[in-house]
Amino acid sequence: MDSNALKAFVTIVDQGSFSEAAETLHLTQPAISKRLAALETQLGSPLLERSHRQIRLTDAGARLLPHARRILDEVHNARLSLQDRDGAVSGHLSLIASHHIGLHHLPAWLQRLNQDYPDVTLGLQFTDSEGAYDRMRRRSAELAFVTLSESMDQSFEVHARWEDEMVFVVSPDHPLATLEAPDLSALSGYDALLPEAGTATYRTVSRLFLDADLSLNLPMPTNYMETLKVMAGVGLGWSVLPVRMVDESLTVLPVAHRVSRFLGAIGLRGRSLSAQARALLAIAGEIR
Repeated sequence: MDSNALKAFVTIVDQGSFSEAAETLHLTQPAISKRLAALETQLGSPLLERSHRQIRLTDAGARLLPHARRILDEVHNARLSLQDRDGAVSGHLSLIASHHIGLHHLPAWLQRLNQDYPDVTLGLQFTDSEGAYDRMRRRSAELAFVTLSESMDQSFEVHARWEDEMVFVVSPDHPLATLEAPDLSALSGYDALLPEAGTATYRTVSRLFLDADLSLNLPMPTNYMETLKVMAGVGLGWSVLPVRMVDESLTVLPVAHRVSRFLGAIGLRGRSLSAQARALLAIAGEIR
């Protein structure tokens, strides 16, 4: 099978339209349609159904898709194997980062990468961690720096992992800030400012309250830690934030429960990392 035709097929599926797939692959829409048609002719079966501007996989397309991804991954691995022979660290590196890692970790790593390896070019995408997992499944980047999830499926490989300690915080003017030893029942009486349900931070905190048979009042969930920090700092409720984000706008509550999460770098299992990706991981291991 022609790898370009397979790539066209996979990209159409991932992007959900011929026009967006064509833009992603820097092709015209007729060109990408021609590649798909050639693949369907070769296989003797339609791979996609087109109706009401929606694209759906046929049974044959659904069976082909995982194989197509693995074939393209092996083509990728073969190219990297040939490129790595000279030991040079150069070329394009596509990354996804959660907003928190992008603000508080990534700048120092990229500054060092640019200093040590000036021939590396970057493509950056910023999203929440949950969105990053979906983009990685679609091969939108080589590495993603995210909050690691307990429910992460086996298609991902963790290349780096570190603990991110968190603390309960409020505004210095918040009533909870006057308590010497606030407990979870005291916090339960005030609004909580937390990421949305399904995130690692929310699951960790909600489990504490569930075990204590206490409710969480969550009026304004958001996955942006910087937004949570601002809302907590102006007295809209209490929050749980990474220690490195705490400044004079917040008061740390001495709650007798330790909270942390794990951050890390993930790639796709079975898909080799480029020399530039390995160089960035080495730098991230040195600079936390």
